[in-house]
Amino acid sequence: MKKLLSVLMAGTMALSLAACGSGSGGANTFTFASELDIKNLDSCDADDGTSFNAMHAVIDGLMGLDEDGNIANAIAEEHTVSDDGLTHTFKLRDAKWSNGEPVTAQDFVYAWQRIIKNVGNYAYMMGSDGAHITGADELIAKTGNGEELTQEDLDTLGAKAEDDKTLVVTLTSPVSYFEELMTFPCYYPINEKFAEEQGDGYAKSAEAILSNGAFVMESWTPGSTATFVKNEDYWNADQVKLDKLVMNLVQEPTVAAQNFDSGSNDFAPIDSDLVDQYKDNDAFTTFKEGFLFYLQPNFQNTDLQNLNLRKALSLAIDREDFATNVLKDGSIEANGFVPEDLSIGPNGQDFRDDAKDFTTYDLEAAQAALDQALQELGKSEITLKLMYGTDESPMDTMATYLQNAFTKLNGLNIEMVATTKQDRIYNKQANGEFDISCTRWGPDYGDATTYLNLMKSDNVNNYGKWVNADYDALMAQISTEANVETRWNLMLQAEEMAMNDYVNIPVFQKGTSALENPSVKGLVFRPVGVPYTFNYVSKEA
Repeated sequence: MKKLLSVLMAGTMALSLAACGSGSGGANTFTFASELDIKNLDSCDADDGTSFNAMHAVIDGLMGLDEDGNIANAIAEEHTVSDDGLTHTFKLRDAKWSNGEPVTAQDFVYAWQRIIKNVGNYAYMMGSDGAHITGADELIAKTGNGEELTQEDLDTLGAKAEDDKTLVVTLTSPVSYFEELMTFPCYYPINEKFAEEQGDGYAKSAEAILSNGAFVMESWTPGSTATFVKNEDYWNADQVKLDKLVMNLVQEPTVAAQNFDSGSNDFAPIDSDLVDQYKDNDAFTTFKEGFLFYLQPNFQNTDLQNLNLRKALSLAIDREDFATNVLKDGSIEANGFVPEDLSIGPNGQDFRDDAKDFTTYDLEAAQAALDQALQELGKSEITLKLMYGTDESPMDTMATYLQNAFTKLNGLNIEMVATTKQDRIYNKQANGEFDISCTRWGPDYGDATTYLNLMKSDNVNNYGKWVNADYDALMAQISTEANVETRWNLMLQAEEMAMNDYVNIPVFQKGTSALENPSVKGLVFRPVGVPYTFNYVSKEA
């Protein structure tokens, strides 16, 4: 498969800071600061980058990344694909869990069945919105109807353990990025006996998780610190240079930067407020993330069903000013719903280079569109509630900027609704209790469909409830199209269809500003799937 080199970045920039953080815990300890907490290490439930970082530190999937960030074999020692692209056979290497038991093909079968049975957050990625595994869509439909799946039902999933070392996966359609999918946490294995013994507590503490990866979780104090030690029984232990990995959790950027300066952090993401203070420091670096921040209108709101109202909102946003002069962290304006540096087409072009630009700033045109909307709706003014999570930096900064932008339009009133990420997603958005939501999406894999699927009428993340039969039909065609050039052009058409209807309103593609200890080498950053890989990190004395 294609190696998405343009979206990979080894976190080993040439830095030359005379005196900077050496990290706590000694010369062979790497200390990583995170603004967020670890939710848990359960591949059935965790859905955030911090949890993914911690999960990947202890668990290997079939495929992983090499030191250059390229897709490479992990637990799978060999991978073969049938001529029609529908059967994938993985031969597993000799690897074992930290309780001494071998990693088997059944561990993958159990994990994949479990995420569907438990209606996990990423269960949909087993089906046509991800890996296209036979039987997955039918099982997901049953759970969606409230049915409880039997083991007989689950055994219809096209993932079979031919023997302890052979996993055979059958698909409904060829998936060109299948190996990349196998690096994503929802496809990680789980030791069935151990997980069942832990029950509801599985993966919620250091004692309730097994490792088959580079590190073993030593301790975890939620909201504070997680520590990991090298797994001496790891199949690739010779490549692991660190003795210890420390994750300092829930550290505000200011605190993280102070701890970096004092030597307590080796890597510390910082926010826009600190950029001017550190931008001339040799330890300062910026890079683009995969996250797209955007507005999701609720189409159950009769006002927002009006195309001109949604158009006015988009035209009123000066995205370049916001990214360059407010965020200042490497973020860039979003010109469409598929970010830059995500997917490369058959012509070697980035999707964004092939696609049209769908965003522009024109306050006069925005006012004209709003005036037209008011006339069509028979109103003199409209009030919309703008919802955002205060714990999703820089979501609060974006919301404040948008409030100021929208209130420049005569006839539009904005009421701010501050909440938390969990409440935003799982309560208010899930229940349709919003007008406009400030939200974001990070790519699960390096293909445009990881974004385009979000706007399908039956997608679980389509909280705005936009329904378009033509779009659904186009996405169905994309999911089965074998010709790569035809498929690429269909994806371009799909984005254009959605953007012309202002289904979601892109704002910016997130960048990260960070401070990095120059003695650290080999930290792999990838804006798709698991953000950071610690397997190859080393520290010079």
